[in-house]
Amino acid sequence: MTDQQIIEALIARDERVTQQFFFGNCRPLFLSIIRYVFSYKVDYDEFVNEFYLYLMENDAHRLKQFQGRSSVYQWLKVVAIRYFIAKRNSLIDMESKDTLLDSAVQRKAIDCEEKITAKIDLAYLLGLLSNRRYAYVIRRLVLDEEEPRVVAKELETNVDNLYNIKKRAIAALTEVALNEVEKYEK
Repeated sequence: MTDQQIIEALIARDERVTQQFFFGNCRPLFLSIIRYVFSYKVDYDEFVNEFYLYLMENDAHRLKQFQGRSSVYQWLKVVAIRYFIAKRNSLIDMESKDTLLDSAVQRKAIDCEEKITAKIDLAYLLGLLSNRRYAYVIRRLVLDEEEPRVVAKELETNVDNLYNIKKRAIAALTEVALNEVEKYEK
């Protein structure tokens, strides 16, 4: 598409072209503008939404001003930098120092969420273990946080042997986890 065709498609609100243009073609340009203009973290989607609304104001008046004397990307770069430099102090700081919750409460909530996520991941990996006894030992000792003497009694063994089983179970689980990581890295 030519620059003029892109502008016409944007003015016509062509959803496919608009999506590809702003979230594909312009992404590197806009990310560099964000780094240049803002001293704080700005969400890319929010940046694009704000800029798109600006361009489309008054029946796309600003887009209609494009005359083709430069590339559409160069023109957008100038327009975006001017707009966001003028507005940067009135936009919401994405990393505000003021929070609704005190940091200790937030940290506790994050810790709880991380613990739940880790338990879900562990449960998934335990399902991949071929030795069901190993999976049972880890599930009871780690996920259920059961006392070793109770688990040893359930397995009709002693605590010393339970620790040996746990050691072998962790080694087997580590191997399964490493295999899963390799799958995702490919």
